[in-house]
Amino acid sequence: MIYPHGNKYDKELSENNREFVSSIETCIDNLRVDCKNCFGLCCVALYFSASEGFPIDKDAGRPCINLQSDFNCSVHKDLRDKGLKGCTAYDCFGAGQKVAQVTYSGRDWRLVPESAKQMFEVFLIMRQLHEMLWYLTEASTLQVAHSEKEKLNSIINETIRLTHLSPDSLIELDVESHRDNVNVLLLKTSELVRAKVCRGQKNPSKHQKTKARGADLIAADLRKTNLRGANLRGACLIAANLREVDLSGADLIGADLRDTDIRGANLTDSIFLTQSQINTAKGDSDTKLPRLLTHPTYWLK
Repeated sequence: MIYPHGNKYDKELSENNREFVSSIETCIDNLRVDCKNCFGLCCVALYFSASEGFPIDKDAGRPCINLQSDFNCSVHKDLRDKGLKGCTAYDCFGAGQKVAQVTYSGRDWRLVPESAKQMFEVFLIMRQLHEMLWYLTEASTLQVAHSEKEKLNSIINETIRLTHLSPDSLIELDVESHRDNVNVLLLKTSELVRAKVCRGQKNPSKHQKTKARGADLIAADLRKTNLRGANLRGACLIAANLREVDLSGADLIGADLRDTDIRGANLTDSIFLTQSQINTAKGDSDTKLPRLLTHPTYWLK
């Protein structure tokens, strides 16, 4: 499957990167999944197990049995019914089409099998960079000090530059070091946003004050807890009850929302929330989401 050069992904990196950063919608569009322009990379490169929302085990590098020759999924419309909830919860943040159309210029791993192993490794690295771009782009839209916005724009441009490296350079990239730099800015942004929300509130809850990552809130009933501006970074909220809770300004980066009840909850102004997190939760038509996210179709059934 060969795609012509000059598609929209090649236009992502302009001569002046700041033009790209100024267009938030364009940036977000390039961070959304576009399976039609991918080579089924997530269906091959990743491993999955029967204990993680899949019906069977699959080794990394082995194509899923449902991946067709045209790289489409034969059961895409029935993933949840087929026991493939893990697929509905996965988001590559547009890394699949970037690797397929930009890094490898439309040459897929079946046509060039000798590059398959490298392509899968590059995909995993690209996915991390694109996830960082998602959070950084959101952070740049929040009301923070001008000096912080300049730092955010600078690291966004640097991250975009990294996504255009050659396959060999991407594999050699110190992703963790770059992630550390990104996290410093995301944490600072979180503190500024949450402080603004919490300012003036009486009796802030312990969840608002905590700075510990990964709070254990499994199955917790939080309906009467003040979570406005709460620090829920990495919190384990599996099966927690957040029904009709106001999560304005709450930081949910990395929070585990599997089977979390967010029916009627207000997440409109929550920060660092992703579609994959929403796809694992239990919501309804009354759940209010940030404008960049959508209600999963199964919520409305």
